[in-house]
Amino acid sequence: MVLEILNNFIQWYAKKRVKQMEIFIYNPMDAQNTVLSTLIYKARDTEYGKKHKFQDIISYNDFKNQVPLVYYEDFEPFITRTRRGEKDVIWPGQIQWFAKSSGTTNAKSKFIPITQDSLEECHYKAGKDLFSMYAFNNPETKIFECKNLRLGGTLENYKGFDTKYGDLSAVLIDNLPFWAEWKSTPNKEVSLLKDWEVKLPAIVEQVINQDVGSFTGVPSWMMVLLRKTLETTGKEYIDEIWPNVECFFHGGISFAPYAEQFASIFSKPIHYYEIYNASEGYFAIQDTNGSKDMLLMLDYGIFYEFIPMDEFYSENPTVLSLEQVELHTNYAIVVTTNGGLWRYIVGDTIKFVSQIPYKIRVTGRTKFYINAFGEELMVENAEKALKTAEKKTKAIISEYTAGPIFMNGKEKGAHEWIIEFTQQPDSLEKFTEILDIELQKLNSDYEAKRYNNMTLNMPIVHSARSNLFYDWMKLRGKLGGQNKVPRLANDREYLDSLLPLNNN
Repeated sequence: MVLEILNNFIQWYAKKRVKQMEIFIYNPMDAQNTVLSTLIYKARDTEYGKKHKFQDIISYNDFKNQVPLVYYEDFEPFITRTRRGEKDVIWPGQIQWFAKSSGTTNAKSKFIPITQDSLEECHYKAGKDLFSMYAFNNPETKIFECKNLRLGGTLENYKGFDTKYGDLSAVLIDNLPFWAEWKSTPNKEVSLLKDWEVKLPAIVEQVINQDVGSFTGVPSWMMVLLRKTLETTGKEYIDEIWPNVECFFHGGISFAPYAEQFASIFSKPIHYYEIYNASEGYFAIQDTNGSKDMLLMLDYGIFYEFIPMDEFYSENPTVLSLEQVELHTNYAIVVTTNGGLWRYIVGDTIKFVSQIPYKIRVTGRTKFYINAFGEELMVENAEKALKTAEKKTKAIISEYTAGPIFMNGKEKGAHEWIIEFTQQPDSLEKFTEILDIELQKLNSDYEAKRYNNMTLNMPIVHSARSNLFYDWMKLRGKLGGQNKVPRLANDREYLDSLLPLNNN
């Protein structure tokens, strides 16, 4: 009876919230202008607000002219002060939580402020919206009668100050309302264990006897957990352990390299819902079954701007508002948020696939690309080409990374790939040829550099030993949480540390 009442309430809430979303879907710029006005008004008396004269801002053009674009390094002094407990620096009051980035784009850790406003009006609101959209699209769902299996990181106190930091997932778990904690597994104590290799078996032990209906987490680490669960139970398929499982809500990294792996450990089809939940904010949610497109959420206290990637590295790049964007163009995202970030360049690249409503796909990172020879190879190109090579050689890819082989004397350059397969290709040579051909089809700059081996030779592909990337991430202290394997790099930092390890 209790579960039936809960399901009825959730279905009612889902319909109500989906109706509310129509306000920003059909009036996107009104919604965004309201967000910007609210953010400026709230922060007008902060130090940052006074420095940039928020009280004088009455239009978007005023905002662009008075508030500078910033990278993390530019904004770090303000964040450091808030981490030390100073109030009213970038947002009213004291900020108590900080999401520590995985540091994949920079060796230096980043600490992104999480305010009470961003917790309630962004992250938790988005969590409710995610399940609401799923329930709206799947009215017969039973996931609310089951547990949601989550993967969390770790949380630590900032020594000497009354603030905490950790993975975004850990910050969210530490502050979850009781009703959300009640429907989640494992419990908070296990979820926040620090040592991944202690946490992993502890999670398995706690969850194998639970009735799990959904998963939430980063695909790479969720796959590690699910394979460990299969190994522990001796089962072949995950749905033998949890018959009621029906959906995986995933984000953090592209799902494309993991799609075949997940399909192989279920005896039945399940739903996959993609989310775009960064430390800086919860940006977008897949809103229909079977789609790769995500609805850009415009009422979470986040104001969006966009820099065309072909201008990103220029001295004075064009910065566009939402109404100025075009379809199928790569943009770097700039956000102003109720977490206290002001015109902050996130580091992700996206493209719009729809404008009514505004829907996006994540295409990569501003620093995850190879452009050593003018080829401008983005992660999106790489993953489409890899997927084709997988299918044509009956391979399944677990992890990968790639970088340049620089020109040496008269020797031309090339791209070098390290790929860990859970199922080896019929022929690695054939796989390499298909990868090369598909990259040329997808990227005209790469094609031009490969023409008659003019600038680039044929790529070199290494088949990685089993668990190479796991061992590498362990050596770097980046197991679990929201740590990600870097996909493409414009230098050889990752390749030169992985290749010797591959021979051990």
